[in-house]
Amino acid sequence: MGNLYGLIGCPVEHSMSPAIHNDAFKEKNMEHHYHAFHVEPEDLKESVKALKLLEVKGFNVTIPHKISIIPFLDELHETAKIAGAVNTVVNDNGRLIGHNTDGNGYVESLKEMVNKPVSDHKILIIGAGGAARGIFLALTHQGCRDIDISNRTISKAEELIQECPFTNNSNALTIQEAEDVIENYDIIIQTTAVGLHPHIDQKPLSLKNAKKTAIVSDIIYNPIYTALLKEAEELGLTVHTGVGMFVHQAALAFKIWTKQAPSIEKMTKIVYNQLGGTSC
Repeated sequence: MGNLYGLIGCPVEHSMSPAIHNDAFKEKNMEHHYHAFHVEPEDLKESVKALKLLEVKGFNVTIPHKISIIPFLDELHETAKIAGAVNTVVNDNGRLIGHNTDGNGYVESLKEMVNKPVSDHKILIIGAGGAARGIFLALTHQGCRDIDISNRTISKAEELIQECPFTNNSNALTIQEAEDVIENYDIIIQTTAVGLHPHIDQKPLSLKNAKKTAIVSDIIYNPIYTALLKEAEELGLTVHTGVGMFVHQAALAFKIWTKQAPSIEKMTKIVYNQLGGTSC
């Protein structure tokens, strides 16, 4: 009899996590099962209690619970403490321990796109939520200094910068301010839910003045090509889809739960086969 693993978020209907994790369990001859649970924000506390009661061995956490789940966990791993957000939880003999694989997963996928150290680029992060926090901390930890954060509520961007334990030259910007100086950035990273299925026509800002050598990255992977990435392609900019981050963070979570590494290539192929597309 295998163990139960899962995902909590709102929404989760679009998630490819069950497909890639269940396939990885099968590849490893494990009789485990992974299921996506739709959890409304007001039900989060009781849902976490239920997952513990049901002895779910591990689960992922997605929008909008990555920060709000923290008070309901028993312990935070160093990765979650640094990031201030949780995307992976382990049930260790009844103790729920929060980890964060978002930041490191994202950086690994981004490294595949650049031809010089990531730290040599000037970066804009759009958003200041749990995913942005994990990515910002992972990038600054790896020596990136010039990272600005743009958010609709600028105080949240300011808070994220102030709480960063690593040296940085970051500035907090409104969305409009970021759009006005977008030509300054080598890498533009979109971390919000804007453009997520089913609201696929939305985008957080315009790229029309972005530098022609810019890399535009969107951590959303459903759809693979968001409205923002479509605009980037139309402008001839380099596009980095959310599939890379999704697969790398999932592989790290899988290894935390099972102590075994899944096939990143197989996971990537499953996502593209189900959602369409040909490259990351």
